[in-house]
Amino acid sequence: MSNQAVSTGRLATPAGAVRWVVRVAGLLQILLGALFWTGNALTLIPLHILVGIVLVLGLWTLAFLAARAGVSPGFVVVVVLWGLLLPIFGLTQDSILGGSAHWLIRVLHLLVGLAAIGQAEGLTQRIKQAPAGRAA
Repeated sequence: MSNQAVSTGRLATPAGAVRWVVRVAGLLQILLGALFWTGNALTLIPLHILVGIVLVLGLWTLAFLAARAGVSPGFVVVVVLWGLLLPIFGLTQDSILGGSAHWLIRVLHLLVGLAAIGQAEGLTQRIKQAPAGRAA
């Protein structure tokens, strides 16, 4: 087995596992969010918050692995900052732009979450493509 396969494989396997955690958490978030938008299951909002925390921790774990694998530091920093934005925005969204225009905040909340899932996918791909020697 080549050094590149060993080196990349070392971080690609945990990255793939964490990517699945983010995917499942993201799917749960979308399903819960759809329930909330329709006025149902509002008692599950604490679960939505908890799953959101899991998603952010997964995103940050991938950012850490990506930094170790030599992924562009700029992208890693953006992902870490995005992970900070998610809970801040999620927990304060009810107080932003109330009234009939609040649907805009709901859509933005959805888009911010979807972007986080996309960033997790992007990090995982970049980790798998990392050059040999950087992941050791």
